Amino acid sequence: MSGRFSWVLALAIVVVSAALMGLIGSDSSSEQSPVPVPTDAESARADALRAQLPGGDQSPAILVVTRRDGAELTPADLGAIKQQPVVVSEDRRAAVATAQLDADLSGFALTDAVTELREQAAAEIPDNLRVEVTGGPAFGADIANSFSGANITLLAVTATVVALLLIVTYRSPVLFLVPLAVIGFADRVAAVLGSAIANAVGMTPDGSTSGITSVLVFGAGTNYALLLISRYREELGRTDNHRDALAVAVRRAGPAIVASNATVVLALLTLVLASSPSTRSLGVQAASGLIVAAVFVLLVLPPLLALFGRRLFWPFIPQVGAKQLTDTGVWHRIADGVARRPAGVATVAVAALLLLCTGLLSTPVGLSQTEQFRVQAESVSGYQTLADHFPSGMTDPTRVIAPSDKAAQIEQAITSTPGVVSANPAGPPADGMTQWAVVLRAEPASDEAFETIDTLRDSVHQVDSDALVGGSDAQARDANAAASRDRLVVIPAILAVVLVVLYVLLRSALAPLILVAVTVLSAVAALGLGGWASVHLFGFPALDNTAPLFSFLFLVALGVDYTIFLVTRAREETPEYGTRQGIVRAVSATGAVITSAGIVLAAVFCVLGVLPLIVLTQVGIIVGLGILLDTFVVRTVILPALFTLIGPRIWWPALRAER
Repeated sequence: MSGRFSWVLALAIVVVSAALMGLIGSDSSSEQSPVPVPTDAESARADALRAQLPGGDQSPAILVVTRRDGAELTPADLGAIKQQPVVVSEDRRAAVATAQLDADLSGFALTDAVTELREQAAAEIPDNLRVEVTGGPAFGADIANSFSGANITLLAVTATVVALLLIVTYRSPVLFLVPLAVIGFADRVAAVLGSAIANAVGMTPDGSTSGITSVLVFGAGTNYALLLISRYREELGRTDNHRDALAVAVRRAGPAIVASNATVVLALLTLVLASSPSTRSLGVQAASGLIVAAVFVLLVLPPLLALFGRRLFWPFIPQVGAKQLTDTGVWHRIADGVARRPAGVATVAVAALLLLCTGLLSTPVGLSQTEQFRVQAESVSGYQTLADHFPSGMTDPTRVIAPSDKAAQIEQAITSTPGVVSANPAGPPADGMTQWAVVLRAEPASDEAFETIDTLRDSVHQVDSDALVGGSDAQARDANAAASRDRLVVIPAILAVVLVVLYVLLRSALAPLILVAVTVLSAVAALGLGGWASVHLFGFPALDNTAPLFSFLFLVALGVDYTIFLVTRAREETPEYGTRQGIVRAVSATGAVITSAGIVLAAVFCVLGVLPLIVLTQVGIIVGLGILLDTFVVRTVILPALFTLIGPRIWWPALRAER
């Protein structure tokens, strides 16, 4: 590609991207709350049906009133509560009332409505009383509000982390600015374009999916840039003309970048097989974002590198004739040492990963609605106040909706279900349907509550198959079931996609199987270590239902990234130097860039901790630890040892021993 044409193409990409951003407008997905329950789930269908019944256009927010000194509420205290009717707890230390909000509100609009309600309620009661607003609308508002400005913070912290790590990697005060500017612009294009594509195909982008997409674009884009610039630096040691060196670097590194990008994109697109709306949206958004990242690194970054030439590497400017990384350095010594004792090294390393896998055995999975936040939220504290003074489930009952002509049988089925405390009609029958508010004995979103929901559904379905069971516990049960189903469907699809890509890339019978098996082992080890750390070190109650799937996806897809970087270089070296020396030279040449890329990507994923939901922090912990395992154990130790042990057969039939 000529220099003039590459500049024209790069400028065209930038101009078209800017025009698209202007036409599409700003990305508003960060204002939306995650949607974990599929639309065809019973709780979602119950909510949709409730919306059609009288009062269904409103959603109750719960006001919890207590005295600041913890004493019993007096008649004067109760009279000061404007919202009526008021229900007082048995210990008379708390009272609840409800306020109706528009059920169609979501995102920041819901946050504004709940904020106004909180301010109004606080202004109307005496100073000796405390009022907390909780319930479904309050939880939704607090989730949306916790993302207010969070993605800007995420972007700022991510860019800072990447900049610092690039400065350390390149040891240059100027070089880092070029890839950082390109990737930063690509991230903004990806945010707008990814959300637009997700909306166009009927997905539901939200604050969490937008945050993860941004992290992926920065992380993967930086990895691509590191690989390209590393090869560019290497070629500058072989030729005087920096444009010729850059052309060779793009030609040699380009296929590995395209292959790794295709692997991650196809793996992400397997998420469209999921049932959770947020999970499906993440697949489309993130896949779109990574394509944008690859396009910018391969087509926009090279002309900028060519513009500045060698001086961009100041003060450590590469000189022609410098000793090549394939023959020297710490990574060469490590790889050579591994190749000398491959059996022992592989055995110890694999045993260590298997030991880490056992951490999954002591890691509980499943967070309740009140355990989603990493920051303090009034909806959570208000709910905890309710739990301290009222029977569990009374203020947030399960909803049963069934045909009115079978109301007596349905009510009998409800009250005879083990775990049900009471069932009362919720409003008069309408449109041939009757609704009941059902109080459960179990703690919200607990295993016991899920068992009661399952039994209740069985009971009412035996009377009428059209009866629906909804409410918060039912929604949590459906979200749990959706996450379990998605793991069973999506994880095999991810592995199949990665395996097919590696077969197409390597044209080897054995190598893709070995690479996928080792990557899966590393991913499960990271889940074990990260899950154990999340619960036992960071003190989270459990892993979120979606954390294992997201973590496994990113670890396998991004782990294969590094595998492709290493193995494509090994295949390039093998015909001239043989299998053993080929893998040693590959580790020597790519060790520094893979280590730098791994540290950058691990750090970027840890930045997810600035977002307010526990699940994102957990994904950041698990993926960050997993990438470090992948970088320092799998690519540096296990793969060189296995390639040395297996010998030339690892490449058959693409490369045969006699060649």
